Amino acid sequence: MPELKEIATGLRFPEGPIAMPDGSLLLVEIAAGTLTRITSEGKKETVATLGGGPNGAAIGPDGKCYVCNNGGFEWHSSSKGLLFPGMQPDTYSGGRIERVDLNTGKIEAVYTECDGIPLKGPNDIVFDQQGGFWFTDHGKTRPRDRDRTGVFYASPDGDRIKEAIFPLEAPNGIGLSPDEKTLYVAETPTGRLWSYSLKAPGLIDSTQKPMLMAQVSSYHLYDSLALDALGNVCVATLVTGGITIHSADGKTAALVEMPDVFTTNICFGGKDLKTAFITLSTTGKLVSCEWDNPGLPLNFLNK
Repeated sequence: MPELKEIATGLRFPEGPIAMPDGSLLLVEIAAGTLTRITSEGKKETVATLGGGPNGAAIGPDGKCYVCNNGGFEWHSSSKGLLFPGMQPDTYSGGRIERVDLNTGKIEAVYTECDGIPLKGPNDIVFDQQGGFWFTDHGKTRPRDRDRTGVFYASPDGDRIKEAIFPLEAPNGIGLSPDEKTLYVAETPTGRLWSYSLKAPGLIDSTQKPMLMAQVSSYHLYDSLALDALGNVCVATLVTGGITIHSADGKTAALVEMPDVFTTNICFGGKDLKTAFITLSTTGKLVSCEWDNPGLPLNFLNK
């Protein structure tokens, strides 16, 4: 386990970290329904209260923060005070993609449906060089059934959205290779990471079968992900608790352990993007550590 530095504590199930150029970090607190800024001094500030269940987040070409809102969860506390998400709550407010002005805190709903079908539980998001974004819909679980969902591609202006992959088993993390010719999608319940060839921006190459990336042998679930500059895919891993690093060629995978069974997300920042920022969600912490390889610069943020 790498040496960890606590950046912030007392967070309400943090997710979706973004290392900002000014040294601050944005993240969501799913259980609090907020987009939160952690200043370079470690101070916590609420940027916007979105309600529901804000999840993955990314900075768009307009400098605003685009948030996947899953509509909310039931919440359960363990005897040790750990916080866990559950099924779809009675207060479920519907899935949506929201846009937040970081200067004013103004919130706009960008998408709530695709071709007349409501979004159920948008989860993770990544922008490509052209300014479009890919996002997963993880769906919601109820006592006797759960949603069948997939992956979408959309424009940030709210005018164009399409379902690009369907169906998948509760898709979660999503990312693009350095050359943006490959899309990676992690499924939570299967613990699988899939690689899809892209024919063009926003277009899956249907002539190529998706590739199943190498798996670790232990029982695990997958959450959100980020890539490093070499093209390795770093997937937040549940149950075993850590970050699973998948080699770019898809042949090897290895777990970097973390002290939380719900290690939910990772992003890169700091000098030369060599610092990993990781959300430890049941314990409400944002931590950092030095990473072997620099992170992949994100469009509209690090470039």
